[in-house]
Amino acid sequence: MLDSKSIKYRQLFFSIVLDLVGMLSYSVPVLGEFSDVIWAPISAFLLAKMYPGKIGRVGALVNFIEEISPGTDIIPAFTLTWMYIYIFKKK
Repeated sequence: MLDSKSIKYRQLFFSIVLDLVGMLSYSVPVLGEFSDVIWAPISAFLLAKMYPGKIGRVGALVNFIEEISPGTDIIPAFTLTWMYIYIFKKK
């Protein structure tokens, strides 16, 4: 069984990986922004599942808007959500 510390760092790892996947659209100049149309709903769904509750729903909405908007893929929405939950909210 996984302890809370293990889950915390597993979520961090997957958050970083999923943020990097979201930034991959920059690797293909013109087609990249079109791939965001597919990635935006997928990433929003994944964020809501990774972080259940109100924070996950709000994060998913912000993530969807960030992914669907041109030129904003550099914002690491998954990692920022993780930081909010495990660093800022704890204080």
